[in-house]
Order: sequence, then structure tokens, then C-alpha cells
Amino acid sequence: MSWREPLFLTNDDGIEAAGLHHLIRELHARGHPLAVLAPAQEQSASGMRLTLKKALKFTDRSDLIESIGLDVDGPPVRIFSLDGSPCDCVIVALDGGFESWAPEIQPRLCLSGINRGPNVSVDITHSGTVAAAREAALYGMPGIALSLGTYSHEDYEVGFDAILNLIDRVLRIVEPVPPNLLRLDGSRIKPWAADGLEDAERIRLAFSHGDLFLNVNTPSAWAGGVQTVGLGARWYHDATDRSDTANLGVAFEVGAASIEDEALPETDCFAIMNRDVAISPLATWPQTHPLSIPDALLSLALQSDDSGFPAWLP
Repeated sequence: MSWREPLFLTNDDGIEAAGLHHLIRELHARGHPLAVLAPAQEQSASGMRLTLKKALKFTDRSDLIESIGLDVDGPPVRIFSLDGSPCDCVIVALDGGFESWAPEIQPRLCLSGINRGPNVSVDITHSGTVAAAREAALYGMPGIALSLGTYSHEDYEVGFDAILNLIDRVLRIVEPVPPNLLRLDGSRIKPWAADGLEDAERIRLAFSHGDLFLNVNTPSAWAGGVQTVGLGARWYHDATDRSDTANLGVAFEVGAASIEDEALPETDCFAIMNRDVAISPLATWPQTHPLSIPDALLSLALQSDDSGFPAWLP
């Protein structure tokens, strides 16, 4: 039987998270073979933390196949958890993991999420969801981070049609085997920098080789629109709460009493304020890294077509 393109799924909310289960259920029903490796416990705001010098428990979670409601006669699906961070999961999966624990599934795209809560603006520096997609891209696998931009509900159907549309568009440009997986040639592979290429082709090559990845946020209620946008300005106020306890003495809890998003047009914050799905192309590498894409190319990646999706995607 012929199935659709195989995918790798992970997240930072943990293997039991409703957003991950929704993504598994819907993509499996569409015919995608799935290899899933997610943290055993919630790892929100873990950023790109790695767990060093500690054995990480790897657990087969095939018990979830029935509880999620997957068709046992559908495409192959393997579900596992790891007692580590989102980036730990990606590294274990990509650096030889698939060959041993899901040899029948060879993913061509990493999807991280669906996270509960927004990952916009400065959030991307702390988010485990975004970090997992970036880590996959660092290893040469195209990546997309997915977040539901609200804590007021857990209806992951909101904006999901746009997510599926984006995934389909991306799958038209990625190759059956990621051409730069594991970065075996280091910084010498940079096809998007070749002479004579059109801008759209440069951006597609940057994405398919992992030097550009996507961050997606759906709004709390979707009006049907999509925007391809840069990052906005978000500010966290009164971010610590002090307490005096008998057992700890002085203690601090990090959070935020209030969050302020500036209404700057053509940003992710503004897009979800206006009930649109926000798609933000992000550079994988630090600005001065040999593989960092030029600022001019990143700006071109923000151009959208008439439907609001990135213009460089077919």
C-alpha cells in the first residue's frame, strides 16, 4: 500500500500532551507514517538545553496508539518517549536513532508541537518547541515549530487547516531523504549560495538543507487569514514573585504578572492579535556562523503570496 510522506514528530509539552496527540491523530489519518519521540515529562521553556552525563530512559509508548485513536491498519507509526529535553529527543532520533527504533520510517520533515501557548517574539529564545525544530534543522532535517497561541482553551482545530496547508506546501519542496542530514560535510554544503539561482530557489534550498526553519502560531480564534511575518515585540512585566517560606527561606518564582505585545504591523504578535495564523521564517544559525543565511535572503523569505503563505513555497 502507498502512504504519504513520513514525518518525525516531537514537542516540549511531553508525550502525554493533547496538542501532540492531535497532530499524531490528524496526520496519521491523512496517510503519513509517523516516528514520534517526545519528552517523557513537560519541558516547557527548556530552550536548547541538553542533558549531559546522564543516561536518558527510552520508553516504547505504543500503548498510546489505541488511546489516541489511530487506525491499526493505517500507515506505520512508532511512538516513544525520552526522559530528557526536546533537543535531547531530536538528537537521539536523528543521530542514528531512526535506524534502530523505527527502521521502516525515514522522515523527511520534523514537526514540533502543537505547543499549548504562543511562541512569538522573544519566546523563541526560551521555547522548547522552537528549539526542537531548530535542533532538527541544525542536523540537516527541515523543521517547523507549531503553537496554539493561547492558554484559554485547548482546541487544536483552530487554524489547523492552515497548518495542514503549510505542511503540504513544504512537502512539495523537501526531498525523500534530507540531502544534508547529519551535516557530514560540515559548512562546505551551502547550495543556496550558488550563482545563478532565483531568490525563491535560494530560500527553498536554505529550508530543505536546514539553514532556515519555520515558526507557526495559530490564534485563539481564527478569522481564516494567514500572514508570513517577522518577530514582534513582547514584554514580560513583574516577572518574579518573592515569598518567604519555613523550609526554603527566601524563594522566587519566575513568571509574569502581565504580558504586553506591541501592535507592530507585519509581526507575529500583531498577526495573532488580528486572529490570523502567523508563519515566521527563522535563521537556524547565529548571524556570524559560516552557514548563516544573509539578512537580505531572510527578508525575502518574509514575502507572501496572495493567500498570506510564504511566496517561496509552491
